[in-house]
Amino acid sequence: MHYRSVKNASAGAALFILAACGIAGDALAQQGGPGRPPPQVGVVTLHPQSVDLTTELPGRVAAARLAEVRPQVNGIILKRLFEEGAEVKAGQQLYQIDPAPYQAALDTAKAELARAEATANSARTKAARYRDLVRSRAVSQQDYEDIAATLLESEASVAAAKAAIRTAQINLDYTKVTSPIAGRIGRSAMTEGSLVTANQAQTLATVTQLDPIYVDLTQSSAELFRLRQALGKDALRGGTAKAPVRLMVGGGDDAVYAHEGELQFSEVIVDETTGSVRLRAVFPNPNQDLLPGLFVRAKVTWGAVTDAYMVPQQAVIRRPDGSAFVWAVGEDQKATQKTVKAERAIGDKWLVSEGVTPGERVIVEGVQKVAPGAQVSVANVGGPGEQAQADVPSAGTAR
Repeated sequence: MHYRSVKNASAGAALFILAACGIAGDALAQQGGPGRPPPQVGVVTLHPQSVDLTTELPGRVAAARLAEVRPQVNGIILKRLFEEGAEVKAGQQLYQIDPAPYQAALDTAKAELARAEATANSARTKAARYRDLVRSRAVSQQDYEDIAATLLESEASVAAAKAAIRTAQINLDYTKVTSPIAGRIGRSAMTEGSLVTANQAQTLATVTQLDPIYVDLTQSSAELFRLRQALGKDALRGGTAKAPVRLMVGGGDDAVYAHEGELQFSEVIVDETTGSVRLRAVFPNPNQDLLPGLFVRAKVTWGAVTDAYMVPQQAVIRRPDGSAFVWAVGEDQKATQKTVKAERAIGDKWLVSEGVTPGERVIVEGVQKVAPGAQVSVANVGGPGEQAQADVPSAGTAR
């Protein structure tokens, strides 16, 4: 029994040694060991290129100018002088408020002015006569001073009467309610015979300017910060180059708005509740297809990143700590790991800004066959295009 146990143990150890040798032989074969050809891998050759950075953001259409028409005097509306939903011009009369009491007030103010001017003329003549008499001591100095004061009071009454005329004229003009801006007018909240009061809370009508029109967008502050770092802060600051913007209305890219807009500015304050920044773009709207309150999606082209590399996604490998690397083939046909900075995905490629050099050959096929320092056989499988466009993830979108 003891002899059989020793014999079986010896046989098992021999089998284990043979299996280990076989595994080692396979490993050497994968690495191009003695007697076996090196593994064949597919590579692409990288070249620096300019990449446009774009992002898709949600937004709402807002009117460029909005005027709420309210009366500035009290009275009864006699006429409505516009058609609801029509285009109106700046200064066009919209309503006529009963002008009779204001015309009467103007006439009264004119009569008061005539009376004040007559009194002033009389005081002026009397003051001139007393000026000569006081020199000859025909009247006392006190009498002269009294008539001089009366003259000043009369002239002040004339000035007050003139001001009253201007006030009465203004109020009379306000009985003609006009449009402060040009645009499309909405429905009328008042009809003929309605009593209105000066500066009331309820509007008579609203005039909206629709061409041009604004689109207010929401951008993640973190992504905006990364864009500033990539493009330079001046590229995203209003006043110089305006970023072009395209609109998608409704669902899908088939509803692209015909006219291109431009980014006007970004707010300098971050919303504390959402961590986002408000951007504003302006669009031509000649056919008034865009209406205030409409939800849209905007594709903003921020600018271009130069000297960037487009690396196929299958070539970029992530380590457990989140860092990325690629397998590169050197002039000696050996594979080496190179740590890269893969910023964002663009279609089926990664935008790589650091870690590779012009003409670098990166393995995209057969990555599982290589090991550090392993000899490989290279086959070209093409390279990234000369131009690319980067879709920057919008707020709340992970890439």
